[in-house]
Amino acid sequence: MSGDASIREKHDGALDDRSNVRLWLRLLTCTTVIEKRVKRRFSDQFGITLPRFDVMAALDRQPEGMTMGQLSAALLVSNGNVTGVVQTLARDRYVSIAPSPSDGRASIVRLTQEGRDCFAGLADAHHDWIDTMFAGLDGDQRTSLYDLLGALKQSLAAGHGKEQA
Repeated sequence: MSGDASIREKHDGALDDRSNVRLWLRLLTCTTVIEKRVKRRFSDQFGITLPRFDVMAALDRQPEGMTMGQLSAALLVSNGNVTGVVQTLARDRYVSIAPSPSDGRASIVRLTQEGRDCFAGLADAHHDWIDTMFAGLDGDQRTSLYDLLGALKQSLAAGHGKEQA
């Protein structure tokens, strides 16, 4: 791949008998670079963290709201991590927290109108940033990459490389 000298990888970028490790490191490098750029832009332009955006995005997809447990599961993080983020969003009036009508031990978290409005602007900016970062790939390349990552996801779901007990 030409032109990737500006982003340092944890290896020299060549495939050899360790090609799977090198593929993993390349995927990790790309993911890390994208995540760092998105985090920096959210902070610099909106004064918001990526975890706050992630919680708002999950709630935007579920307008009826979610419990803290559902949020944790959707975001693949612990309840403790979600609780602090939700409390900050509630303080800023982006989410409301109400008792669950069906389970007195649970609370339902929903985006407020202010939260929906804020998230709409964040989501538009996020889409623009991702579009810009992927602009070097043509449509066929994006489709191929998407399909290949889908095959990797299926391989992982099938238990290939599952931890040994």
